[in-house]
Amino acid sequence: MSTEAQGQDPLEFLKGMWGSMGFAVPGMVTPTLDVNELDKRIADMKAVEGWLRMNLNMLQMSIQGLEMQRATLAAMQAISQSAGSAEANANPFANPALWPWNMMQQAGAAQTEPPAEAPEKKAK
Repeated sequence: MSTEAQGQDPLEFLKGMWGSMGFAVPGMVTPTLDVNELDKRIADMKAVEGWLRMNLNMLQMSIQGLEMQRATLAAMQAISQSAGSAEANANPFANPALWPWNMMQQAGAAQTEPPAEAPEKKAK
């Protein structure tokens, strides 16, 4: 080994190795002593972090929206199955404008039906 190879700067060796492959040395590999350059890199990284957090929040909101949609559909299917009528079982989502009307009719019918086991009054 020559003394030239032993005294060579490792960063210069790395730059030469990367340069011979046709690639530029990445900015993260090359350390700098310039405070302004470090501040710029920190600001760039914080901007990327903010962008990633925003995308993560948007993804979480999309997931929650889909979960709410799924729960709503499951509830509507359960309501239509409990109604027991052929009309409700055929397609409960056929006319969304009638959903409140149908639900009010079902609630009214449930209130006017006599209890299944009404106690009989004894005559004296």
